[in-house]
Amino acid sequence: MKQTVLVGALALAGLSAGVAGAATLDDVKARGKLNCGVTTGLTGFANPNANGEWEGFDVAVCRAVAAAILGDPTAIEFVPTTGKTRFTALASGEIDMLARNTTWTFTRDVDLKFEFVGVNYYDGQGFMVPKELGVSSAKELDGATVCIQTGTTTELNLADFFRANNMEYEPVPVETDNEAQQQYLAGACDAYTTDASGLAAVRATFEAPGDHILLPEIISKEPLGPLVRHGDNEWGDIVRWTLNALIAAEEYGITSANVDELAQGTESPEINRILGTEGSLGEMLGLNADWAKNAIKAGGNYGELFEKNIGEATPIGLARGLNAQWTNGGLLYAPPFR
Repeated sequence: MKQTVLVGALALAGLSAGVAGAATLDDVKARGKLNCGVTTGLTGFANPNANGEWEGFDVAVCRAVAAAILGDPTAIEFVPTTGKTRFTALASGEIDMLARNTTWTFTRDVDLKFEFVGVNYYDGQGFMVPKELGVSSAKELDGATVCIQTGTTTELNLADFFRANNMEYEPVPVETDNEAQQQYLAGACDAYTTDASGLAAVRATFEAPGDHILLPEIISKEPLGPLVRHGDNEWGDIVRWTLNALIAAEEYGITSANVDELAQGTESPEINRILGTEGSLGEMLGLNADWAKNAIKAGGNYGELFEKNIGEATPIGLARGLNAQWTNGGLLYAPPFR
């Protein structure tokens, strides 16, 4: 097993090395679209709507990057990936970036040679069970069958949690959220475990969401965010600062509704630098001066994207919690634009 993991890591590293020399920004501009890896379908985060158009919280990050570079948030090819295929797709150059509820870990950063450019959702692993199971705590799941996605951090977290609590379980491996949902509803497993946000998203699609409960335990830290390949720092800077622009926009009150007006110039030097009316930040990135303006205009600032796709007024119903701005007790904190 260790040998397989090592070979897999070396293979991904080799793929990364093979494409790292290419200037990703030049490639995106030449083809006129961004290739963005997303999940195969997770309501609120990345899912095709009735018209076949991709939408969701993670999708919005892709659209912001496309808008920053090409001035068009629709100039994107969305590439659905599973827990198993996502890293190969990125390492091989099939996609330019991955925005797929992926946890930032040491080995993914260092061993697999990827660069996480920030966190767009601070999460943690939880458990969902049918209410009729009569369980109120994950510590009551000794001997349970558990649906779990392969190729994810949740596999190791689950093993660690059960071992630490001297409990046993039987894993029911699945590859996608859709398969997990089907298996769970069919009774193939007593519980389903993944990121708590993912559980809320899946439960929102059930015919009777109230028949299922999320247990109180959060057993891990899951900082989720977009990632790119090692070896192209300029490209990493573009994706990183586009995400930062969305976060900073909320802090400074820049919205999709007022961004055009504020782009005429304000008394705030920071807002002016973000929107390109002062300084030369766009030029430093190899982009137009209005790159951040276009990114924000594509769907709104971080808060607008959160509330529209996964917030408390949506069926998913997530509170901001750790994902609130630092000024409101959360962890969101964009570095200065200067």
